[in-house]
Amino acid sequence: MKNSHSEAYAAAGVDIEAGYEGVRLMKPHVERTKIPGVLSGIGGFGGLFAPDLSGMTEPVFVSGTDGVGTKLRLAQLLDKHDTIGIDCVAMCVNDIICSGARPLFFLDYIATGKNEAQKIAGIVSGVAEGCVQAGCALVGGETAEHPGVMAADDYDLAGFAVGVVDRPKIIDGSKVAEGDALIGLTSSGVHSNGFSLVRKVFDIEHADLTAPQDKLEGKSLGEALLAPTKIYVKPLLALLEGGVDLHGASHITGGGFFENVPRMLPKGLEACFFAGTLPRLPIFDWIAEKGNISEHDMFNTFNMGLGMALAVPQEQVKEALAILHAAGEPDAAEVGHVISGDAGVSFAEVSVPV
Repeated sequence: MKNSHSEAYAAAGVDIEAGYEGVRLMKPHVERTKIPGVLSGIGGFGGLFAPDLSGMTEPVFVSGTDGVGTKLRLAQLLDKHDTIGIDCVAMCVNDIICSGARPLFFLDYIATGKNEAQKIAGIVSGVAEGCVQAGCALVGGETAEHPGVMAADDYDLAGFAVGVVDRPKIIDGSKVAEGDALIGLTSSGVHSNGFSLVRKVFDIEHADLTAPQDKLEGKSLGEALLAPTKIYVKPLLALLEGGVDLHGASHITGGGFFENVPRMLPKGLEACFFAGTLPRLPIFDWIAEKGNISEHDMFNTFNMGLGMALAVPQEQVKEALAILHAAGEPDAAEVGHVISGDAGVSFAEVSVPV
């Protein structure tokens, strides 16, 4: 790119050479994500990927796109940008794994007021780590500099993932039945949803984000809130490969329990959670207390400690839990069951499954 320099463009606020430097710095991170099927490196006009479709009778591609929302403001305030990319990947791949699709590749898009090569490379390092956790490849992306539209320190991050599943193995919730057990996979915290409310509750622009907090078991507020979203791809693939008949899966994101869990349920069925089995992470108790937020609104906004809810046949619960525990989800537990009803989600005040 030795001849690529524009004084006029630089005077307008766009540093194309910083963009080239950012690409150079991110290449080692992208290299970490290479898996069989990747046919190109970054720098071309498109990312090339040749999927292995052997053994599939009718392969179906499943796609998902999302961003990180206003959690980005926490990263900016803390000047910590190497984990926010994990969130971006998680929000996409956790959605497509709910259909039973194995993620194949990912692309990211970063818009920024001023292209700072080290910061951009830090963001991409997080994206690459998320791809490694999900077992997919980072095959491309785009960084756009928006002077005069965005403040110099601001940026936004979005991503796009593609996965594949054999059509007969698609999980669409149609097999969920009354009596199925609900298995919950714990979250790492707030994940990447509800941050507009979180920011308001804590007056985040003026809050002390770095001091250890007794309410958070010694963690700082910034540490608790910026904890990256867990990626559930490998545990769910382990379930499917282990022969568990996974009837339904729900990624609990924006809209909490009441919006997301019913998306895996056929009409006439509802998910009844055993209140005493649900994890209570300290950050949610503090949000509810400080914001004077009702229990209903908390469950309607946040994951409340469960990032993924699964429906499996009752007779396969022990087998499913054993696989999940071995696959890195030691806190996976039976947290409810599917019952007849039209409430979508309900809660039973019991401490153990019945």
